[in-house]
Amino acid sequence: MKILYFTLSILLTVGGVVWFLQGINILPGSFMTGNVRWAYYGVMSFIAGVAFYGAAKNMKAPPPKE
Repeated sequence: MKILYFTLSILLTVGGVVWFLQGINILPGSFMTGNVRWAYYGVMSFIAGVAFYGAAKNMKAPPPKE
């Protein structure tokens, strides 16, 4: 489960940065370019990615099997 949270955090964080940069017209090349709505989505995705990273970091390993 911890690996899933780390993977999800990376995807959300990187995707959020890309969406933000496209939304504020710095990264051209798609229908999202220059549309401020995607900048907001990018910020929310980035925050969710950081939250998933924090949750994964605080997860404890399962107890060893006897």
